[in-house]
Amino acid sequence: MFKALTIVLCLWTLFLVPFAHAGQGDVDVRTSASVRLISAENGVAPDASTLSLGLMVEMEPGWKTYWRSPGEVGLPPEIVWTSPDTVAGATLFFPAPERFTAFDIENFGYSGTVIFPIEVTLTDPGAPAQLTAEARLLVCADICIPEDFSVSLDLPSGTDIDQKAASLLSDADSKVPLMPEEAGLISLTAYVDDSHLTLLASRDRPFLQPDVFPELGDDLDPASFGKPLIRLSDGGRTLWAEFPTLYRPDVEHAVDITITDSEWAVTGTAAMVAHAPAAPASSTLLWMLMVALAGGLLLNVMPCVLPVLSLKIGYALERSVDGPARVRAGFLASSVGIIMFMWGLAAVTLSMKSMGQAVGWGMQFQNPGFLGAMVLLIALFAANMAGLFEINLPASWQTQLGGPQSKGLAGDFATGAFAAVMATPCSAPFLGTAVAFAMAGSSLETWIIFTALGLGLALPYLVFALRPGLLRALPRPGAWMTWVKWVLAGLLALTAVWLLSVLWRAAGAWAAGSCAGAAVALVALVSRPWRGRAIAAGMLLALGAVLPSALADTTPMAQSTKDNWVAFDRNVIDARVAEGQVVFVDVTADWCLTCKANKRLVLDRAPTSDLLTSDDVVAMLADWTRPSDDITAYLQSFGRYGIPFNAVYGPGAPLGIPLPEVLSADAIAQAIAQAR
Repeated sequence: MFKALTIVLCLWTLFLVPFAHAGQGDVDVRTSASVRLISAENGVAPDASTLSLGLMVEMEPGWKTYWRSPGEVGLPPEIVWTSPDTVAGATLFFPAPERFTAFDIENFGYSGTVIFPIEVTLTDPGAPAQLTAEARLLVCADICIPEDFSVSLDLPSGTDIDQKAASLLSDADSKVPLMPEEAGLISLTAYVDDSHLTLLASRDRPFLQPDVFPELGDDLDPASFGKPLIRLSDGGRTLWAEFPTLYRPDVEHAVDITITDSEWAVTGTAAMVAHAPAAPASSTLLWMLMVALAGGLLLNVMPCVLPVLSLKIGYALERSVDGPARVRAGFLASSVGIIMFMWGLAAVTLSMKSMGQAVGWGMQFQNPGFLGAMVLLIALFAANMAGLFEINLPASWQTQLGGPQSKGLAGDFATGAFAAVMATPCSAPFLGTAVAFAMAGSSLETWIIFTALGLGLALPYLVFALRPGLLRALPRPGAWMTWVKWVLAGLLALTAVWLLSVLWRAAGAWAAGSCAGAAVALVALVSRPWRGRAIAAGMLLALGAVLPSALADTTPMAQSTKDNWVAFDRNVIDARVAEGQVVFVDVTADWCLTCKANKRLVLDRAPTSDLLTSDDVVAMLADWTRPSDDITAYLQSFGRYGIPFNAVYGPGAPLGIPLPEVLSADAIAQAIAQAR
């Protein structure tokens, strides 16, 4: 037994030795966490007077530790160096914190794995360094335990780089809050009275999902703060926050404020002002409500409305022979369908935001399952428009809803919902501003803006509902209506083919082919005159068994490019601008019809196409057909949540010039000239 144990220990030692790094110190392991020192260097370079280290804390699930300002309870981390002959001084940096709320107690800190960057000044530059320290942490789960971790790290003379540790430290450095000028912070002021701390911050780009952490030192104990109320205005570029306090502090000097937001954070000094900054005025919400109404209305004339327009025309043709009451009920049902879809979209948006997931306008078209469902739905609409089957309410419902005039209201409702669904791949003037306000605002503001978008999109339906007599302007019903309905059914079928092409790129030929077969079988099954329903049902069952797995592909799609364009890479933009070049970024997707219109009408035509192939212009394509975290983060850095999106960078515009959703040759030429 002893011999076997000896062999195992020898093998274990042989396994560990090749993976040992001089840049990673000994680990001190406790029940709650393990702690070690790591270094980007495997040794001390000649004449080096400083070292870049990191205190790596790996906590067990359910445990957390605290920030430098811990909140209502807790203690900040501390590191005490026990090697004075080696360490002349050291600075501990804190990554941006998280907010923990339990039992109405606010705490700020970290969970999982966190690395605290450390800059150490050496007593003897260039000499081998034997570093020892005690890391004092308060770690909490159901109980809190103060822990003293003993850590050490020996670095001989040398210039080797520990790539793994260097990567970890680089990531940790990126999480340390930026300076105000680095984050584009323009102003930061605060006011404290006997009940509240009020903060006002403005930035050159929109805030997205900010949180605020005040640090007032000895003048105001952090334990006196409650959870902040945060509001955004000015398109998200101005942040107003209010914290409840428990007593009246005597604070007259500047205070430190840390703001975290998505992938970045900033710490700045807030100047104290004599009066509390006013909360964003209700007129801001009223103005955005008008913007959302206009954006929803303009969606009716965007390129994505082709299938929607065909349904509207067919709907009007059918209702022109009915009485005013039936026309009014049908158009109201379609309006309700539009608004209900928008409410559903708002609910999904708020749910995803609460889970910390990215949200955006039209992102459902990145999902192969959604695309497949839309192909089947549009195939049914096309068959219905061609007269192959009818959508009617059950007889009992018709009786309860008012008898024969209620026939077909389910189809009217579905028509409205379908109109809203097919409007989401498009963007329109005002729409981007309204959606950005909704995504960055409170839950109530999200509901209000999405409702306004739905009302704007439904406005043509509501006009006909209020004035059914407007249908009299249409030609008298006749045989020509049958031909028009067949043409409209053909347009819907072409829409289904277009979505199949998007699905082909998103999930492959097998998924697109299976979905096409399922659509054909489904239409055959519901068609009244066709007798081969048993065959259609068998095909549908067979394809239904394989279609879910074919549509479940979530593999990120390789970035596609077109002639003379390069694939999107955010880091390349800065490099090209530093070389004096202009970079034109086009964020597009196969499902975005406004993007296709911009490409066909502007980007691929002279003089814009000639401009984009100039020697000093780099055309960069960001394909968002499938989900991409990099592209999503890039859009959100501009406060955008949908596409199309275009921006121009250059020596004269290193931060980028965003362009309107609907492009024009003049706007592009002007932006490129400014960027140059």
